[in-house]
Amino acid sequence: MAQRHFEGKAHAESYQRYRVSPPQQLIDEVLNFLQKRIQGQLDLAVDVGCGSGQGTELLAPHFITVVGTDISAAQLEIASAKDHAPNLCYRECPAEELPFEDESSDLVTAMSSAHWFDHPRFLREVDRILKPGGCLALLSYTMDFELEYGESTPKLNEICQEFYTALFPFRKAYIGSSSLQVYKKIYDSVPYKDKEWHECHRSRTIMPLSRFIGFVETFSTYQSFLEKDSVGAKRLSKTITDRLLDAMGASSADTEVVVVLKYFYILASKPQKS
Repeated sequence: MAQRHFEGKAHAESYQRYRVSPPQQLIDEVLNFLQKRIQGQLDLAVDVGCGSGQGTELLAPHFITVVGTDISAAQLEIASAKDHAPNLCYRECPAEELPFEDESSDLVTAMSSAHWFDHPRFLREVDRILKPGGCLALLSYTMDFELEYGESTPKLNEICQEFYTALFPFRKAYIGSSSLQVYKKIYDSVPYKDKEWHECHRSRTIMPLSRFIGFVETFSTYQSFLEKDSVGAKRLSKTITDRLLDAMGASSADTEVVVVLKYFYILASKPQKS
């Protein structure tokens, strides 16, 4: 059964404010994989579980039409309200019931969302809507983000590990102890012979410390803690922020740090018709 999360308006707004887009290099790898299997014009890309559209937007220059889908009306309202390319639109639907014709899509992506899907049903839908030679790309990252800030780096990551450890008990049972393992199971379930598993692509993003904290707060572990004990969750965020600032020798949460994300991803191509 698919899981439903990130649907409230407040959470959708924070998702838009704090979540990061996949690195362009990773999008380029997806496109290179696809263009080796489908030559010429690329008609349709479908980004499933698109949230507020940070990743969906990166596909627009490469396809005639790009459609982001999500089950959350609040997420899609925010995505649609942003300035976006005229060939990009959004549709509300489950990942397991995609409103596209058979063999109509060149690419189906899911960026940091596939772990919530009903995987057998989703993969059947992917196979139904992909053209022969069309590709599936599932991207995500591990939750052990690293911070870099000069000589303070080792201490910052000790504190970050304490943050993640404190949130771990609130992890959804559906995805178990490791999303990496969830995606490896999905990879094993993809029925195509032409498929690749990749880890780990390290991506460095500069952002204010406050945004890093906000980023972590968008995740289901923190949101579950917030629902159970809002005072405790907010206290944890403030304590971690204060300790990080102290280790950095900084006074403002606007101070920029380097955040390192470790991506892993699946690329697979539907067989051409014989």
